[in-house]
Amino acid sequence: MERLEFRFDGGRPTTAANACIVGVVASGNLEVLIEPAQQSDTCAIEISTAANGFGDVWRAVMADFFERHRPGGIRISINDAGATPAIVALRLDQAIEEFTRAAPA
Repeated sequence: MERLEFRFDGGRPTTAANACIVGVVASGNLEVLIEPAQQSDTCAIEISTAANGFGDVWRAVMADFFERHRPGGIRISINDAGATPAIVALRLDQAIEEFTRAAPA
């Protein structure tokens, strides 16, 4: 099991009242948990993955996600069982959509 951490600064405050989880940890899949965090412009990401040695790929997928959504004030936890980069991107998009949908009015 490999553990990776990434941090992106300069995001827009992304708020919601509750945490959000999407996906299921199973063969070839992953789950994504998004929670509110203290710093309003920071997106902190922690990844636990069964696929060792793919840090550069994870960094690229996370950077792409951050550039597309510019989220700030959130912490993302990913538990991976060998998902492809396309599935990771899909789950991240689903999670941020669900998280922001639950935002207080």
